[in-house]
Amino acid sequence: MTERLPIFPLGAVLFPGLVLPLQVFEERYRDLMRDLLESEEPHRFGVVSIELGHEVGPGAARRLSSVGCTAEIRGIQQHDDGRYDVVTTGGTRFHIEQIDDSLSYLNADVTLLPEEDGPGADKIAGPVTRLFHRYCDRLTEHGAEVAALDDLPTDPIQLSYLVAASVVLDRPDQQRLLEAEDAATRLRLEYGLLRRENLLLEAFPTVPAAEFLGGTVSPN
Repeated sequence: MTERLPIFPLGAVLFPGLVLPLQVFEERYRDLMRDLLESEEPHRFGVVSIELGHEVGPGAARRLSSVGCTAEIRGIQQHDDGRYDVVTTGGTRFHIEQIDDSLSYLNADVTLLPEEDGPGADKIAGPVTRLFHRYCDRLTEHGAEVAALDDLPTDPIQLSYLVAASVVLDRPDQQRLLEAEDAATRLRLEYGLLRRENLLLEAFPTVPAAEFLGGTVSPN
Protein backbone atom coordinates (compact mmCIF):
# COMPACT_ATOMS: atom_id res chain seq x y z
CA MET A 1 0.00 0.00 0.00
CA THR A 2 1.29 3.46 -0.88
CA GLU A 3 0.73 6.84 0.69
CA ARG A 4 1.26 10.39 -0.53
CA LEU A 5 4.05 12.49 0.99
CA PRO A 6 5.33 15.98 0.21
CA ILE A 7 9.02 15.72 -0.67
CA PHE A 8 11.87 17.91 0.56
CA PRO A 9 15.04 17.21 -1.49
CA LEU A 10 18.27 17.77 0.42
CA GLY A 11 21.98 17.46 -0.16
CA ALA A 12 22.09 15.09 2.80
CA VAL A 13 20.78 11.72 3.97
CA LEU A 14 18.28 11.54 6.82
CA PHE A 15 18.25 8.41 9.02
CA PRO A 16 15.52 7.21 11.38
CA GLY A 17 16.09 8.73 14.82
CA LEU A 18 18.25 11.60 13.56
CA VAL A 19 17.29 15.11 14.66
CA LEU A 20 17.35 17.36 11.59
CA PRO A 21 17.02 21.16 11.91
CA LEU A 22 16.02 23.02 8.75
CA GLN A 23 15.91 26.66 7.68
CA VAL A 24 13.15 26.97 5.12
CA PHE A 25 13.43 30.06 2.94
CA GLU A 26 12.67 29.06 -0.64
CA GLU A 27 9.09 29.90 -1.62
CA ARG A 28 8.08 26.40 -2.74
CA TYR A 29 9.10 24.92 0.61
CA ARG A 30 7.33 27.71 2.47
CA ASP A 31 4.27 26.50 0.57
CA LEU A 32 5.03 22.97 1.75
CA MET A 33 5.23 24.08 5.39
CA ARG A 34 2.04 26.11 5.20
CA ASP A 35 0.15 23.20 3.66
CA LEU A 36 1.52 20.79 6.27
CA LEU A 37 0.50 23.02 9.17
CA GLU A 38 -3.02 23.26 7.77
CA SER A 39 -3.31 19.45 7.64
CA GLU A 40 -3.94 16.99 10.44
CA GLU A 41 -1.12 15.83 12.69
CA PRO A 42 1.35 14.24 12.56
CA HIS A 43 2.97 16.86 10.32
CA ARG A 44 5.49 14.91 8.29
CA PHE A 45 7.16 15.00 4.91
CA GLY A 46 9.75 12.97 3.05
CA VAL A 47 13.44 13.87 2.92
CA VAL A 48 15.22 12.50 -0.14
CA SER A 49 18.90 12.90 -0.97
CA ILE A 50 19.78 14.66 -4.22
CA GLU A 51 22.02 12.47 -6.36
CA LEU A 52 22.55 15.10 -9.06
CA GLY A 53 21.78 18.82 -9.02
CA HIS A 54 21.20 21.37 -6.28
CA GLU A 55 18.88 21.92 -3.33
CA VAL A 56 17.61 25.30 -4.45
CA GLY A 57 17.09 27.29 -7.61
CA PRO A 58 14.10 27.71 -9.88
CA GLY A 59 13.72 24.98 -12.46
CA ALA A 60 16.88 23.22 -11.32
CA ALA A 61 17.28 19.75 -12.80
CA ARG A 62 17.75 17.18 -10.05
CA ARG A 63 17.98 13.42 -9.78
CA LEU A 64 16.69 12.09 -6.50
CA SER A 65 17.50 8.89 -4.67
CA SER A 66 14.72 6.31 -4.74
CA VAL A 67 14.83 5.70 -0.97
CA GLY A 68 14.29 8.43 1.62
CA CYS A 69 13.14 8.90 5.21
CA THR A 70 10.10 10.59 6.68
CA ALA A 71 10.71 13.70 8.80
CA GLU A 72 8.22 14.53 11.54
CA ILE A 73 8.01 18.13 12.72
CA ARG A 74 8.82 18.48 16.43
CA GLY A 75 9.07 22.25 16.53
CA ILE A 76 8.49 25.11 14.10
CA GLN A 77 8.84 28.89 14.17
CA GLN A 78 7.70 31.23 11.43
CA HIS A 79 9.55 34.53 11.01
CA ASP A 80 8.05 37.84 9.94
CA ASP A 81 9.65 37.54 6.51
CA GLY A 82 8.00 34.16 5.91
CA ARG A 83 10.99 31.94 6.68
CA TYR A 84 10.60 28.91 8.92
CA ASP A 85 12.95 27.37 11.45
CA VAL A 86 11.97 23.73 11.75
CA VAL A 87 13.17 20.88 13.95
CA THR A 88 12.34 17.40 12.68
CA THR A 89 13.07 13.81 13.63
CA GLY A 90 13.70 11.04 11.14
CA GLY A 91 10.97 8.42 11.21
CA THR A 92 10.40 5.68 8.64
CA ARG A 93 12.26 4.78 5.46
CA PHE A 94 10.31 4.73 2.24
CA HIS A 95 10.68 3.88 -1.43
CA ILE A 96 9.44 6.36 -4.03
CA GLU A 97 7.00 4.77 -6.46
CA GLN A 98 5.88 7.84 -8.42
CA ILE A 99 6.55 11.58 -8.29
CA ASP A 100 3.91 14.27 -8.80
CA ASP A 101 5.30 17.68 -9.82
CA SER A 102 1.98 19.43 -10.37
CA LEU A 103 2.40 21.71 -7.33
CA SER A 104 5.13 24.20 -6.48
CA TYR A 105 6.85 21.44 -4.47
CA LEU A 106 7.13 17.73 -5.19
CA ASN A 107 4.78 15.08 -3.89
CA ALA A 108 5.35 11.35 -4.17
CA ASP A 109 3.48 8.10 -3.76
CA VAL A 110 5.72 6.08 -1.47
CA THR A 111 5.85 2.63 0.07
CA LEU A 112 6.98 2.59 3.69
CA LEU A 113 9.78 0.08 4.26
CA PRO A 114 9.78 -2.42 7.14
CA GLU A 115 12.52 -2.56 9.76
CA GLU A 116 13.89 -6.05 10.41
CA ASP A 117 16.93 -7.37 12.26
CA GLY A 118 17.93 -9.75 9.47
CA PRO A 119 19.93 -12.98 9.85
CA GLY A 120 23.02 -12.72 12.03
CA ALA A 121 22.30 -9.18 13.29
CA ASP A 122 23.14 -10.02 16.92
CA LYS A 123 26.48 -11.60 15.93
CA ILE A 124 27.69 -8.61 13.91
CA ALA A 125 26.44 -6.01 16.43
CA GLY A 126 29.29 -6.70 18.88
CA PRO A 127 32.16 -6.29 16.39
CA VAL A 128 30.58 -3.11 14.99
CA THR A 129 30.22 -1.69 18.51
CA ARG A 130 33.90 -2.34 19.22
CA LEU A 131 35.00 -0.77 15.93
CA PHE A 132 32.76 2.21 16.55
CA HIS A 133 34.28 2.79 20.01
CA ARG A 134 37.74 2.59 18.41
CA TYR A 135 36.63 5.09 15.78
CA CYS A 136 35.44 7.49 18.50
CA ASP A 137 38.74 7.07 20.37
CA ARG A 138 40.67 7.90 17.19
CA LEU A 139 38.58 11.03 16.67
CA THR A 140 39.22 12.11 20.26
CA GLU A 141 42.95 11.68 19.64
CA HIS A 142 42.56 13.98 16.63
CA GLY A 143 40.99 16.67 18.80
CA ALA A 144 37.32 16.07 18.00
CA GLU A 145 34.69 16.56 20.67
CA VAL A 146 32.93 13.20 20.74
CA ALA A 147 29.67 12.71 22.61
CA ALA A 148 29.67 10.23 25.48
CA LEU A 149 28.75 6.85 24.03
CA ASP A 150 29.05 4.54 27.03
CA ASP A 151 25.55 3.12 26.59
CA LEU A 152 25.18 2.24 22.92
CA PRO A 153 21.91 0.56 21.94
CA THR A 154 21.92 -3.23 22.04
CA ASP A 155 19.02 -3.41 19.60
CA PRO A 156 20.59 -4.07 16.17
CA ILE A 157 18.25 -1.71 14.30
CA GLN A 158 18.84 1.20 16.67
CA LEU A 159 22.59 0.53 16.73
CA SER A 160 22.79 0.39 12.93
CA TYR A 161 21.13 3.80 12.56
CA LEU A 162 23.13 5.42 15.36
CA VAL A 163 26.39 4.35 13.70
CA ALA A 164 25.14 5.33 10.23
CA ALA A 165 24.21 8.81 11.39
CA SER A 166 27.37 9.35 13.47
CA VAL A 167 30.27 8.24 11.27
CA VAL A 168 31.56 10.88 8.86
CA LEU A 169 30.96 9.37 5.42
CA ASP A 170 30.42 10.48 1.85
CA ARG A 171 26.80 10.77 0.78
CA PRO A 172 26.87 7.66 -1.47
CA ASP A 173 28.03 5.56 1.49
CA GLN A 174 25.31 7.08 3.68
CA GLN A 175 22.70 6.34 1.03
CA ARG A 176 23.85 2.72 0.79
CA LEU A 177 23.35 2.39 4.54
CA LEU A 178 19.89 3.91 4.37
CA GLU A 179 18.89 1.53 1.57
CA ALA A 180 20.17 -1.62 3.31
CA GLU A 181 17.32 -4.11 3.49
CA ASP A 182 17.78 -4.93 7.18
CA ALA A 183 19.92 -4.16 10.21
CA ALA A 184 22.25 -7.12 9.64
CA THR A 185 23.09 -5.93 6.13
CA ARG A 186 23.57 -2.37 7.37
CA LEU A 187 25.83 -3.48 10.22
CA ARG A 188 27.98 -5.56 7.87
CA LEU A 189 28.42 -2.54 5.62
CA GLU A 190 29.29 -0.44 8.66
CA TYR A 191 31.85 -3.01 9.78
CA GLY A 192 33.71 -2.57 6.50
CA LEU A 193 33.36 1.22 6.53
CA LEU A 194 34.56 1.50 10.13
CA ARG A 195 37.59 -0.67 9.39
CA ARG A 196 38.41 1.62 6.46
CA GLU A 197 37.93 4.81 8.47
CA ASN A 198 39.98 3.54 11.40
CA LEU A 199 42.84 2.61 9.09
CA LEU A 200 42.73 6.08 7.54
CA LEU A 201 42.72 7.78 10.93
CA GLU A 202 45.69 5.67 12.02
CA ALA A 203 47.60 6.30 8.79
CA PHE A 204 47.05 10.09 8.77
CA PRO A 205 47.44 11.30 12.35
CA THR A 206 47.16 14.97 11.38
CA VAL A 207 43.78 14.75 9.65
CA PRO A 208 41.74 17.72 10.96
CA ALA A 209 38.70 16.86 13.03
CA ALA A 210 35.59 18.80 12.09
CA GLU A 211 31.94 17.95 12.74
CA PHE A 212 31.92 14.61 14.53
CA LEU A 213 29.10 13.09 16.54
CA GLY A 214 27.21 16.29 17.30
CA GLY A 215 24.74 14.66 19.67
CA THR A 216 21.78 14.92 17.31
CA VAL A 217 20.99 11.21 17.12
CA SER A 218 18.22 9.65 19.19
CA PRO A 219 17.86 5.87 19.49
CA ASN A 220 14.07 6.29 19.73
